[in-house]
Amino acid sequence: MTAYKRSFLLASVVLAAAAAGLGQDSASPAARPESKKAAAYFHYSMGHIYSELAEQFPKENFAQRAIEHLKQAIKADPASTAATGELTELYIRTGQIRAAAVEAETAIQQNPDNLSARRILAGLYTRMIGDSQQGRINERMLKQAIEQYTRITDKDSTDGDSWLMLGRLHKVAQNSVDSEKAYKKALELDPENEEAMSGLAMVYADLGDNKRATDLLRKVSEKNPNPRTLTALAGLYEQMREYALAAEALKRTLKAVPDNPEIKRALGQNLLYSDQFDEAIKVYQELVEDDPKDTQSWLRLSQIYRQQRKFDRARETSAKARALAPNDVEVRFNDVSVLEAEGKTQEAIATLKQVLTETAKKNYTAAEKNNRAILLERLANMYRGAEQVDPAVEVFRSVAELDPDLGARASAQIVETYRLGKQYQKADQESAAAVTKYPEDRTVKTVRASVLAEVGKPKEAVALLATLLDGKGDREVHLAIAQIHERTKNYAEMSKSLDAAQKLSGNKEEQEAVAFMRGAMLEKMKKFDEAEAEFRKILAANPDSASVLNYLGYMLADRGVRLNEAKEMIQKAVDQEPHNGAYLDSLGWVYFRLGNLEQAERYLRQSLERITRDPTVHDHLGDVLAKQGKYKEAVSQWEIALKEYHGGSANDHDPAELAKIQKKLEGAKVRLAKEGASREKRP
Repeated sequence: MTAYKRSFLLASVVLAAAAAGLGQDSASPAARPESKKAAAYFHYSMGHIYSELAEQFPKENFAQRAIEHLKQAIKADPASTAATGELTELYIRTGQIRAAAVEAETAIQQNPDNLSARRILAGLYTRMIGDSQQGRINERMLKQAIEQYTRITDKDSTDGDSWLMLGRLHKVAQNSVDSEKAYKKALELDPENEEAMSGLAMVYADLGDNKRATDLLRKVSEKNPNPRTLTALAGLYEQMREYALAAEALKRTLKAVPDNPEIKRALGQNLLYSDQFDEAIKVYQELVEDDPKDTQSWLRLSQIYRQQRKFDRARETSAKARALAPNDVEVRFNDVSVLEAEGKTQEAIATLKQVLTETAKKNYTAAEKNNRAILLERLANMYRGAEQVDPAVEVFRSVAELDPDLGARASAQIVETYRLGKQYQKADQESAAAVTKYPEDRTVKTVRASVLAEVGKPKEAVALLATLLDGKGDREVHLAIAQIHERTKNYAEMSKSLDAAQKLSGNKEEQEAVAFMRGAMLEKMKKFDEAEAEFRKILAANPDSASVLNYLGYMLADRGVRLNEAKEMIQKAVDQEPHNGAYLDSLGWVYFRLGNLEQAERYLRQSLERITRDPTVHDHLGDVLAKQGKYKEAVSQWEIALKEYHGGSANDHDPAELAKIQKKLEGAKVRLAKEGASREKRP
């Protein structure tokens, strides 16, 4: 027997059974449905069966029979969302969308309260929201779908499915308030509706209410830990940057779908982001064992090994990724990142320039343009980090030429490059021009304020930043104002700005950033115990924070307090970022305090290889050399330190520190003169 005959025979048996349920003689009164509900059920069942037959045998006339029965079901029970939903799907599947829409619109014109027609029309509009050709939202269809579902819920407030759909559509339209209202209505009708709870959770996430969002999703996942709710919970944790919690949710997901590679990749990524490197390696190794051609997993392995500073393995796994995708920009860029992590800055720059040259073309797609802009910005930042100001500025200008929409961002970066390079006149000119050209850009105004502070106009800087306080990005503005006050040593006002920023700080990272600035402020105010208390709070929650370990360690070393503890903290910071010039300076300084001059000189010279114009490092090295009796070299370092101090911002001038260096310099010169005179007197 053929498949067609078997399916047709089965359908015949089912249809016969459905008919039998209504009596033996369909023409007799006893055979007719005794109620509208029975008729609706009968026609819906027949429509459903014919719909399935139409899908198996599209050349037959089953689709039209299904449509007729479903229409009869709706006529008998206008509130049936199951029948209207199936009819809508059938219209779409059989390509009758336009005809069905016209039919529904005509029915609504004849009777505006025809909710069945509105449900069909709303369903059709909803399915047409996604523009497959343009890859974007069809705003007109979205608006019309919302309008129809709104009319339905106005007339029938008990229609939970329509409230649920309204919640989804308003979220797509980014109408968070209306979406929240619709989901809450759906939950009033069905308090345990998982779709409504999940949807409402995502709305809360959009509104920044992460606690209510996670509480809802946890409730859903505990009640029914299915992959969909668990992945939604993981996604929300990712938005909150709670990567460890996201990883835990994905581990639970994998128990339900153990062989899903996409879930495994997401788990690996969250383990990577939460610094659970060994577990992440196991996940990615499983993925490449299952699929040796999985380029992304080889790439992620390389990135993990790079962070672990296992450079041989990083290069080995990167080579495997490159062999699979030799033209993939992300893969090639990983080679740059490995070189940079090894401290081979010039090689990294040369490699990245090669990638950019080989991928250059006359015209770029939107995605290609975006990727190229990212690479150019990275190259410019590498130049800036290497204190090559002019090449950095040139590359940032090329970003604006590539994509004029990035002009404001590029201008801000150019200003920062000049400012960090201590070319304050150019920074002033560039920032003034940028504010004129991009008067509404917040980043441009922020960097302009930084430059104003550097050139001795702090009041103008604060006033400019104050114009950005609009209730949206106020936390960042308060922090920027705090930095202005820090440069001018106005610690009372700085403290007020930090208090304001702290009130607006949500997650752990934001709280830590404010606490770090407060600790630095207290240290500059010579309130060392209070400063240490702030830093200890951060370390209690994040014991591996390199910036805090370095700052607190240096603070102790500079005062000659608990030097061994200071060395351990600074060493931990250097272990994490072995090419960080500031950290290397701290390590050299603590070794000097401990009397280990050889190690002190070694690390201070390494620091100067990376930050050549920092007067503090030159001063430190001068002290080490003088202690070694190398006064001529010490004089050279102190002279450079004074030159850099005088060439920097007026805010960097600490008269007491300058006087100390000047005194050491003069003392060393006197000593060298006496030694020279003594040698001349010898026979």
